[in-house]
Amino acid sequence: MEKTFQIIISGQVQGVGFRPFVYGLAHQYRLKGMVCNNENGVLIHISASEERATEFLHALLQKAPAISVIQSHSLSELPLRSYSDFRILPSESKHQIDIPLTPDFVICKSCKSEIRNTTHRRFGYAFTTCTHCGPRYAITTKFPFERANTTMSEFHMCSQCETEYTNPNDRRFHSQTNSCTECGIQLRLTTADGIPIATDTPGIIKKVSGLILSGNIVALKNTNGYLLCCDANNKTAIGRLREKKQRPTKPFALLYPSLEKIKKDFELGTAEEKALTSSAGPIVILNPKKNITDLTLGAIAPGLDQLGVMLPSSALLTLLMDALKIPIIATSGNIHGSPIICEAEDAIQKLSGVADYFVHHNLNISFPQDDSVVRFAGEQRITLRRSRGLAPNYLKSPLSGNQKVLAMGAHLKSTFGFVPNTHTYVSPYFGNLDSYEVSQRYQESITKFTSLFETRPEIVLIDAHPQYQSSIMGRELADKWKAELYPIQHHKAHFASILGEHRLFETEEKILGTVWDGTGLGDDGAIWGGEFFVFENGRIERLAHFEYVDWIAADKMAKEPRLSLLCMLPESEREVVRHKFSETEWKVYHTMLKKNTLKTSSVGRLFDAVASLLDLGDTTSYEGEAAMLLENEAKNYLGSDSIDFLEGRSYQNIPTRILTTNILKAKTAGLAKSQIAHGFIHTLALSILKTARQNHCGTIACSGGVFQNSVLVEKLSQLAQKQGIKLKFNRILSSNDENISFGQLCYHQYIKN
Repeated sequence: MEKTFQIIISGQVQGVGFRPFVYGLAHQYRLKGMVCNNENGVLIHISASEERATEFLHALLQKAPAISVIQSHSLSELPLRSYSDFRILPSESKHQIDIPLTPDFVICKSCKSEIRNTTHRRFGYAFTTCTHCGPRYAITTKFPFERANTTMSEFHMCSQCETEYTNPNDRRFHSQTNSCTECGIQLRLTTADGIPIATDTPGIIKKVSGLILSGNIVALKNTNGYLLCCDANNKTAIGRLREKKQRPTKPFALLYPSLEKIKKDFELGTAEEKALTSSAGPIVILNPKKNITDLTLGAIAPGLDQLGVMLPSSALLTLLMDALKIPIIATSGNIHGSPIICEAEDAIQKLSGVADYFVHHNLNISFPQDDSVVRFAGEQRITLRRSRGLAPNYLKSPLSGNQKVLAMGAHLKSTFGFVPNTHTYVSPYFGNLDSYEVSQRYQESITKFTSLFETRPEIVLIDAHPQYQSSIMGRELADKWKAELYPIQHHKAHFASILGEHRLFETEEKILGTVWDGTGLGDDGAIWGGEFFVFENGRIERLAHFEYVDWIAADKMAKEPRLSLLCMLPESEREVVRHKFSETEWKVYHTMLKKNTLKTSSVGRLFDAVASLLDLGDTTSYEGEAAMLLENEAKNYLGSDSIDFLEGRSYQNIPTRILTTNILKAKTAGLAKSQIAHGFIHTLALSILKTARQNHCGTIACSGGVFQNSVLVEKLSQLAQKQGIKLKFNRILSSNDENISFGQLCYHQYIKN
């Protein structure tokens, strides 16, 4: 007996070709009815027997588009309705939106094939997309995901594109980003002074290729924002880019023309290859092969042996790399410390002193994003930056959505977390909120989100540090919205982020939380950063920490590893580092030490101190530089003996000064820097396992920026496996302060403290 059934599919199902897929499947099953997007996802009505409807739903779930993520589904009977055929209807939204935001997807194989095919009408079209690829989040203005609700609405489809859009047998059937040369996005090439050079795409691609090969720097607008590009084998061009971008030593990302060329130049494991070719297409940190010849490694990543590599994410970048056939530098279009630029006027104003030429286009970007960055330590994926392709959804969230909550995150690696409905959204990385431009972008994005979801938060969560810009803004917003305000301690939020990622809040097991980073205000007024917590019965308690040492010179300490070394050496040993300071500095800092009352347990600063002790760097030009150089040195150790610098010591709190003194003794004895660096990280790994055993914890959850160190993660994983201890790391989110906003959300909902 034929009845009418309603199917609702929720999850990442808008902007992924789901409705065309349902349409095709319904015709295959010879069903009548309709499909549309709505505020909950995808709504389907079909006329069928109950058996046939169940069979159709099963097929739908089994064969759904690869880039979709189904989180829930339902099948229910409706009053009998009459349908003459099966149709895709215009989207309806009668209530507030309750669906994930669809992330951007890299160009698919079919679109790549078309832009390379001289007989295809999209040959050479730089903004070719389909239902399976292209920008989504970057161009969203409101919901549901329809062309009218994106910045593509400014481009009216020509008759051929319209035919594709309405043809059920076409790959672009209901492709909301559909366009072509006749009706689509236009490129233009100009000098740094704004003088037009070319507007035809083939001419621009050819010209830009030549400009890059001639040593020029080109600012190119991709679908997620501007990139600064130059030849990766031109040391002079890279040097100019470093000087103009004010980025003296921080590594640059590489854009490669093909996977085959990456395999030729780099060691590539299965996990790395899968990440490189995924729909997110992040930058992946790789080990170059010894015979690599086409790159000036020292200029691209000074002092480091690994490089960040990615493949073209868009048709525009694919065409450019097809023309170049060599790897290029492709770094965020900004001045160091500012957010990625997405508007031509802004780019010209801020980058005309950096770039020699500009490639603009006329597609507006609602949500500009940096490229995501990941690395691997054995089988463990480490997210270094979560942005394009990975943000802003947190799918399979443990949060309930009963209250409208905004979490403001931290200060340096800033993100915000938002729960306006039954879904959780964690924004892409913004950067350091000390920057006015970053702070402005962060605030604008919060405003856009509250508008997008038509929701005003009832609760605002902030970091317990009262002077963080995120905390200051959070207090202002809570006051403006008449929302409840809750401060949450920084490192407890880190710990909660891990518990949330791994859904451990309901466990009866006692879990050790190891949270190591650079800074965060502790409950006792000290600067925490080397913390051990225990989670049990819904509570988080501080268990132990690294020995307190002096924190002097405010933010300067985080930028000068020599200051950390001075503070962490016992007073009797400080004379050995006197040569790192001028006479005036030596007197000033010793006076500070005598009067100082502010203490720290920071492991981030301990890494800085050891790096300075090993003469890897006394000052830094970017956050984490000293730790990266130390990690690089540790990777170079090929011996089998691992030093435990705390061997035989009994401790509850880690004795920082004894550890530093023993490393100094090893250096004085003439041990190789690589062996000392490796031994230092080995000692840290052992200290975690020792603390777990002492406190009878069989599971350790690790968070904080220090756990982006692949040597530490791999070493800890190997040792824990031998001892039968389970490890949990951030995997969806970065272990650095990007996870604080999510941790704040989890802490607020689950922790009883």
